Amino acid sequence: MKLKTVGLVCLSAGVLFAGETAATRLKTSAEVLTEIMAAPDKGIPEELLEKSQCVVIVPGMKKGAFIVGGEYGRGFIECRRASGKGWSAPAAVKVEGGSFGFQIGGSETDAIMLVINKRGVEKLLTSKFTLGVDASVAAGPVGRTSSADTDLKMQAEILTYSRTRGVFAGIALDGATLRPDHETNAEMYGGQLTNEQILVGETKATEAGAELAADLNRYSTRKE
Repeated sequence: MKLKTVGLVCLSAGVLFAGETAATRLKTSAEVLTEIMAAPDKGIPEELLEKSQCVVIVPGMKKGAFIVGGEYGRGFIECRRASGKGWSAPAAVKVEGGSFGFQIGGSETDAIMLVINKRGVEKLLTSKFTLGVDASVAAGPVGRTSSADTDLKMQAEILTYSRTRGVFAGIALDGATLRPDHETNAEMYGGQLTNEQILVGETKATEAGAELAADLNRYSTRKE
């Protein structure tokens, strides 16, 4: 019975994302970031992007009765290169479960996660981890917040946000599980590269991946 349930979950998730290519999702991820950052008073504070070690963008998280935890999404991770300048090629990730803001009335939501410190990065590069269990997580501050509020949030390893029906807010995504999306990585790069190899190594980004990195650079260039 358990095997049948797992098979149904995988099939349902596959149907939800059928026809979407890696390039399509990368383009959508870049659009999500640009749209959110276009409104400084309502977007992610740029100083937080400047301090982030990695960024996870999951466009169009789906909600469905047959999906584990009720939600399922496929997105990408980008991390800063070892030099601290520029961003890596994107590594694909699957996200399951958690509370992504569907309660405000949408069937889809965009999720963004900022990994603030190296400890959070180490957890992110494991084969599977759960927000709020394997890494501390907090709702990210939005817009021109007070420094006190930002300092408080910086105690967490990962800051999380969601956008549903145009409403963007920091929301604690406790319980969401992230794992590598091997199929999408193979589509982008061929072979069997792990997320750690892609994010820490010198993997060359695809054209769509380079565009996402360029957008991240635009909003997160560190001030020397």
